[in-house]
Amino acid sequence: MIPVLQRDLALAVKGGGGFGLGLAFFLIIVVLVPFGVGPQSELLSRIAPGILWVGALLSCLLSLDRIFQLDFEDGSLDLLATSPLPLETLALAKAAAHWLTTGLPLTLAAPILGLLLSLPTSAVFWLVLTLAIGTPALSLIGAFGAALTVGLKRGGLLLSILVLPLYIPTLIFGAEVVRRGADGLATATPLLFLGGITAGALAILPFATAAAVRINLR
Repeated sequence: MIPVLQRDLALAVKGGGGFGLGLAFFLIIVVLVPFGVGPQSELLSRIAPGILWVGALLSCLLSLDRIFQLDFEDGSLDLLATSPLPLETLALAKAAAHWLTTGLPLTLAAPILGLLLSLPTSAVFWLVLTLAIGTPALSLIGAFGAALTVGLKRGGLLLSILVLPLYIPTLIFGAEVVRRGADGLATATPLLFLGGITAGALAILPFATAAAVRINLR
């Protein structure tokens, strides 16, 4: 698993695999929102949790089609499928590489970007926590969608249509935790739901992703 993870990280950095692209897109969204809704701090503070989570979700979409597509095009996926490494482990490594190049940078940059939207300081901790818990689920779901569409020409749009509905529960509970944290309300219930989504994705989706890859390689 480690060699596959290292290989994907190297490709992401050197071969234009999406490293930094999601972070740049996230920054663009955060910068443009005040131009669209106005510079009122009170309004920006109220909508910041939802905007930041929507921005993180859309940023994760940008590089999903690269998770398996490049390996499929150069024949590496066939070799990986016939190697001693189980496809479930391969799927987990691919999702982990996507999270390290997309979800982790978004999580680390979120406090600074939150300040640009006048996010209350009391909500910064909850923003970082929910992104750290929720973005792995986005990568796992995205890897499953990428496995379903691998081999399809121009499958990026179809991938987005397939994945977006599956992202909605993570978006709802992640933004709700941040909103409640900003208002000083209890956050335990939506936080548990968010953690449950990630735990369920980690337990189920590597197997579903591996099955989708097997079907597409037949």
